Amino acid sequence: MSSVEVAPTLVSAMATDERSCFDAFQREFDYLCRTLRRLGVPADEVEDQVHEVFLVLARKWREYDASRPLRPYLFGIAFRVVAAFRRKHRRERPSELAEPVDSRPRPDEALEAAFARGLVLSALTQVPLPRRAVLVMHDIDEMPMREITEALALPLFTGYSRLRKARREFEAAVKALQKGTKEP
Repeated sequence: MSSVEVAPTLVSAMATDERSCFDAFQREFDYLCRTLRRLGVPADEVEDQVHEVFLVLARKWREYDASRPLRPYLFGIAFRVVAAFRRKHRRERPSELAEPVDSRPRPDEALEAAFARGLVLSALTQVPLPRRAVLVMHDIDEMPMREITEALALPLFTGYSRLRKARREFEAAVKALQKGTKEP
């Protein structure tokens, strides 16, 4: 086989890899947006940070083992992107990360749901990022602890310890926020 015949095969394989990476990214776009919001990225920065996740995913796509679930792998990338984002924007206060309330007139149920979302997001900002990541992956995204610890490169018992602490911190934050605000 000559080198001329190998080159088109390599190019074809690379194009297929790039396409499958992009397809996977498109399928998980909404998941990534929700995850980044839950990890404390302000709403106006979410799309930029999703783009950052995609760039990392594209660089690391060949390392991804397709026999494993994609979401924990994406969460690990998103977690590291958020950590870098937070290091870059240290001066922001957690209260600035709360989800804005939609100003359009809405039914009472929708208003209560928006209040609950805002309360959860505000309470999540009170939990330190390493523990928040475990809490979001386990309690919200319902991922098994083994997948979480693999995605975040943690020992299993450290993952459970972080989850336990994060739940306590989250509960305390919710109670504190509920004392300070009245439901609509």
